[in-house]
Amino acid sequence: MLMDINEDMKKNIWLWNHYATNMYFDQGGRHYWLAKYLIKDGYDATVFCANTKHNSDEIIDTEGKKYIIKETNGIPFVFVKTSPYKGNGISRVRNMLRFAINLCSMSKRYANENDMPDVILASSVHPLTLVAGICAAKRLKVPCICEVRDLWPETLVAYGSIKKNSLISKILYAGEKWIYKKADRLIFTMEGGKDYIIEKGWDKDSGGPIDLSKVFHISNGVDLEAFDYDKEHYQIDHEDLTGDEFRVVYTGSLRKWNSSIWDLIHAGKLIEEKTEQNVIFLIYGSGDELKKMATYCEDNGIGNVKFKGGIAKKYIPFILSSCNLNILNCSANEIMRFGGSQNKLFEYLASGNPIISGEESQYSIINKYGLGISKQFENVQELANTILEIKKDMEQGSTYTKEEILDVSGLFDYNVLTNTLIQIICELCG
Repeated sequence: MLMDINEDMKKNIWLWNHYATNMYFDQGGRHYWLAKYLIKDGYDATVFCANTKHNSDEIIDTEGKKYIIKETNGIPFVFVKTSPYKGNGISRVRNMLRFAINLCSMSKRYANENDMPDVILASSVHPLTLVAGICAAKRLKVPCICEVRDLWPETLVAYGSIKKNSLISKILYAGEKWIYKKADRLIFTMEGGKDYIIEKGWDKDSGGPIDLSKVFHISNGVDLEAFDYDKEHYQIDHEDLTGDEFRVVYTGSLRKWNSSIWDLIHAGKLIEEKTEQNVIFLIYGSGDELKKMATYCEDNGIGNVKFKGGIAKKYIPFILSSCNLNILNCSANEIMRFGGSQNKLFEYLASGNPIISGEESQYSIINKYGLGISKQFENVQELANTILEIKKDMEQGSTYTKEEILDVSGLFDYNVLTNTLIQIICELCG
């Protein structure tokens, strides 16, 4: 339930997210849902995004202007003109730069032609949107909340994309520190955001410029209203979703950086060798590793691992709810020590099924609430054993009940999370 705010306190909120373009078409996603519940509570909320769709050749025509406004379900989206791109090369960097420049330059004109914002919430993934938000907010004389959903360049370093002590990483770290200093408020989707700032020595107690009192945490989450609607109205006829097998499901991309899915394949092979176990692995997703993985399973006679390909998001709630155990990932990543907030974690929660993750963190939501097992697996055999242990526990009805998991999912409903954002906005704007 959103908090009761007096009418004269209601604000006009701009939500800036380069990649929210897909949210317009999917009618879902973090800023779509934040906007939805802000508007339901009487606020004005507008989502600003690029006119290019991520991982697609589709472009929204701005009709020769720097931006065009469209609306879906009462939520206004402003598509900002930028340059097309493919892959992760120079054309994508150009796309990021052009988006940030145009976003910043058109903001005053947009405010004059429409309404002045009371606050700008500028959200990563990439930091240029945050820079644009800070600069535009200064011109408009309004506060800027910077929302950090990925730690740049820390994430790039963790995945080996750049070296920690390289010139480019030093420049990016300096830019990140500047953003954190200049932001009027900081929101991290990962719970360990303050720990990250302290580790860098950027907090005031360490002699740095950042006051930790302006740092907050709002996790990613799920719109339970939308999840339940899709589960009921968008069902799919897959024979693997019926029958008496114990269904283990993974949803997400199948790419080289996500090598942990290979661990899941090998665990499936080990379990298949235990002929008394009736377990199948359903992998929904696409990517450059899909063909390689499917061929490997075929060549090695791994019959209990089934690749179902990419699927429209509206079918995910039904698929998850038709399975028994959800796989988030199978291996740890150094960046996860600050906590994870993957979108699909909260979709998994809404299905009421237990979750396995390779995340090793003091901030693990899975371990905190007893939702499954989250740990760094020593080997594939341990992963396979963990799957079978959870299967046994569920068959005995001793733990991981659907009701308990669904109760926890309510804590991460965007109806609730938006309330936290409203409190931050009210404290900031008065």
